Amino acid sequence: MMPLRAMALNASPLLYELLAEIGQGSYGKVYKARAVGKEGRLIAVKKFHFCSELSPLSGDNGIPPYILREAALLNKMKYFKHPNIVKLLDATVTLVGKDFDLTVVLEYIDQDLSTYMSIAPPSGLSRDNIKAVMLQLMRGLDFLHTNMVLHRDLKPPNILVSSSGRVKIADFGMSRLYTFNMALTPGVVTLWYRAPEVLLKSPYMSSVDVWSAGCVFAELFLLKPLFNGFSEAHQLQMIFDFIGLPSKDEWPQDSPVTYSLNLGPKNPNPLLLRSLNPYDIDLLLQCLTFTPSRRISAARALAHPFFSQH
Repeated sequence: MMPLRAMALNASPLLYELLAEIGQGSYGKVYKARAVGKEGRLIAVKKFHFCSELSPLSGDNGIPPYILREAALLNKMKYFKHPNIVKLLDATVTLVGKDFDLTVVLEYIDQDLSTYMSIAPPSGLSRDNIKAVMLQLMRGLDFLHTNMVLHRDLKPPNILVSSSGRVKIADFGMSRLYTFNMALTPGVVTLWYRAPEVLLKSPYMSSVDVWSAGCVFAELFLLKPLFNGFSEAHQLQMIFDFIGLPSKDEWPQDSPVTYSLNLGPKNPNPLLLRSLNPYDIDLLLQCLTFTPSRRISAARALAHPFFSQH
């Protein structure tokens, strides 16, 4: 078996012992493992197997682009050592006859945000806990957007929370480097966290991640998804039931979806907002603003009074 130098991130592959299988996907499995060495730290190992007679780097019948994209982006970002981005430790490709294996090694975090919320007390998460999660999430997003990276699939399963409360953004399979208002793939972001401009098939930018963060913000209060539509049309209707139907002038002109007064009420009064204080409501509605250019950025969100008020 010969490792392909083009895909090896370290001169010497990281040595580890597998402890338990913790996940399975279309192309492989995810393991909890322990690094061999003095520290013996826990790590996450993703092992993929691909059948192909062609080079795995050819882009044709080889490694799916999203897997290559995730490894490349994480490799680029690991040098910054941002505390709120999951760290890539190693990635190698090994030929096995005409097939090949890809191994991606990441730092190990013991739970995701979905699990974190599922074990919350019946009274819900405290505002201090919600504030701590959102502060770290926005710091991670600000770092990504400053480095021209769109995550494009921000949701609780892709946000890791350590036992000490450290939050890390993970799973960059849908991520892309971007330029302002560039045309990108429309079918991105899990439906419940998808911004209106994506649902309306319009061009989008980094603000799609902020919309997703707003959905996560609401979910931290509710302990259930804010918008859980079963189709794109239903998702839009739920969004407008919450934020109100935008005016026809705000509707994106390039959208194939026709504007209609039947899409939602003009002046909604969502029950969630009745239980929040003014700072909570203001930040949430700025994240869930219909027009992308008016939506708050991650950088501006970090300066919001929600994070500084006692």
